[in-house]
Amino acid sequence: MKFIKDKEERRRDYIFQKDRLTKNTAKFVAVTLIVLVCAVAVSGIYFEI
Repeated sequence: MKFIKDKEERRRDYIFQKDRLTKNTAKFVAVTLIVLVCAVAVSGIYFEI
């Protein structure tokens, strides 16, 4: 089983495909997680006082 499939490969056993949609989705998920971690940190600092 391959983790990332190139666009030109013809196979069915892969988890992610290397295309624009996958890259944009990964960026969106990463930014969302960073924002959530920052929000938790800021709320922890705010409610500590």
